[in-house]
Amino acid sequence: MAAESAAVEFRIDRRSGVATYLQIVQQTKQALRLGVLEPGDRLPTAREVVEATAINPNTVLKAYRELEREGLVEARRGLGTFVRRTLGGAPDAAAADGPLRTELADWARRARAAGLERDDVDALFTAVLDSTFSTHDTNITNGSATEGRSHRGDQER
Repeated sequence: MAAESAAVEFRIDRRSGVATYLQIVQQTKQALRLGVLEPGDRLPTAREVVEATAINPNTVLKAYRELEREGLVEARRGLGTFVRRTLGGAPDAAAADGPLRTELADWARRARAAGLERDDVDALFTAVLDSTFSTHDTNITNGSATEGRSHRGDQER
């Protein structure tokens, strides 16, 4: 009897400039944060991902190896790749996220009604996130000011 894959579908944006395997890693981490994936869930097989996205199987395997290296999933020979741990907060964090998610959904609908395209909303949201979660210490180097920022990749390590 084969284990059923968790309800996660990878969407590959070939125009994003982000490596395909990293898109899979990022989308898996997002699913872990949102509770779509939980410990014990099986990720789609490389074959399933290839059929759904038309990417090279080695790309999927590279993404899964990266997730395994980070301790998020584990490969079980002959069975598949399974989630080891989540990236969500405390068990009651999902309940706390409810109102915020509702507000964000309302905001996204208002942005769309105002005529913003998905890429515009993404850029706006990313800019706000970057300014909210950045480190605002200014370093003077050779007479020029530079602003130190913490990058998303640094926060995930």
